[in-house]
Amino acid sequence: MPRGKRIFSPQWAYHRTPSHNADHPISHSLLNMNLPGLRRVAIIHDWLIDFAGSERVLEQILHLFPHADLFTLVNHMPSHDLQRLQFRTINTSFLQCAPGIAKHLSKYLPLMPLAIEQFDLTGYDLIISSSHCVAKGVIVPPDALHLCYCHSPMRYAWDMQSVYLRTENLWSGPSSWFARATFHYLRQWDSRTGHGVDAFAANSDFVAKRILKSYRRDAAVIHPPVELCTTAVPVPFASRRANQLVTLGRLVGYKNVELMCQAMERLPEHHLTVIGDGPLKSHLIKIAPNNVQFVGHLPSSDAQDLIRHAQGFLFCAVEDFGIAPVEALGLGTPVIAPSRGGARDYIQAGENGIFISELNATGVAHAISELGSSPTITPERCRESSQRFSSTHFKSRLGEWVENQWSAWQTSCT
Repeated sequence: MPRGKRIFSPQWAYHRTPSHNADHPISHSLLNMNLPGLRRVAIIHDWLIDFAGSERVLEQILHLFPHADLFTLVNHMPSHDLQRLQFRTINTSFLQCAPGIAKHLSKYLPLMPLAIEQFDLTGYDLIISSSHCVAKGVIVPPDALHLCYCHSPMRYAWDMQSVYLRTENLWSGPSSWFARATFHYLRQWDSRTGHGVDAFAANSDFVAKRILKSYRRDAAVIHPPVELCTTAVPVPFASRRANQLVTLGRLVGYKNVELMCQAMERLPEHHLTVIGDGPLKSHLIKIAPNNVQFVGHLPSSDAQDLIRHAQGFLFCAVEDFGIAPVEALGLGTPVIAPSRGGARDYIQAGENGIFISELNATGVAHAISELGSSPTITPERCRESSQRFSSTHFKSRLGEWVENQWSAWQTSCT
């Protein structure tokens, strides 16, 4: 990314990095918020590396506030993805120039609280943080309203610390001591900075409970936007390949693809297609039974076609929300997912999917078998259940929440 001039004193604090075309005009028709007295808006996002679920939320927030200034720790996002963020100027921290940060982001985690605190938000009336790490910890002027859309409190510092230590081979040894000390420091910092947020919104009931546990704060639940396919007609189950399952996601430990492989060993008459790449791919290929096929990353249209013709979408991660399963529902394919986590917000057992009661190989295999014997699940019901997660619905709910919070804030200040 090109580097712009430094715009803050002290000189090391942060940089302004123009995006693909910072002079591109922003459509005034996108500004549909009615907030009397609002002058300047700042949007804070953890980092811009790739375009994932949190970046989809950011994209829609920027649609509501097209003249807002965007702040993020680092911006190494490809230019074709940056175009979705409306060609705006992006303010980055001193970590922007850190060696290898795009590939080794986690190594810089201890510096992130310091980096996010260096942004100067003087003169802003409304600050909206899109946070799954440190964005909510930005220092806000006392006369500004700070709203946080929380994708999750830092999972690796709170309830998923043990999972992270195991999957990253940090369970023992000197590296483990350093990681545990870092997480202890991050928990203290994260808990303290929660007091600087005036109101929280969570992306699921599951995350709202995490926010209550971590910060002792209530949160409004506003489900994230999902890019639903509106053109493909759901394929009748009778026209699909019998016992065909599909999953999609990054091949990392917490996605539990190894558990899927163990379950498929118990179901030799079924077949699972795994879409996606990741660091565990070679290991998973070695241990997978013959009825599991790895096809790597696929173009969106090819992935959608596989999902549309599958009998079910298998999802074994306990996610904050889970975008891929809702996309599968939008294609008319039922979802098999754990009975805890964000999946409870969109799966109705026996209507559009099946819950995995016990997250082990036997439990997953049982849920897969149960899907095939459920007469009440139809492609039409699956698709209909996904519609309330559209981008339009998200912007409406988020806009209403922001307006209500702004109105209450203005009243309290008079």
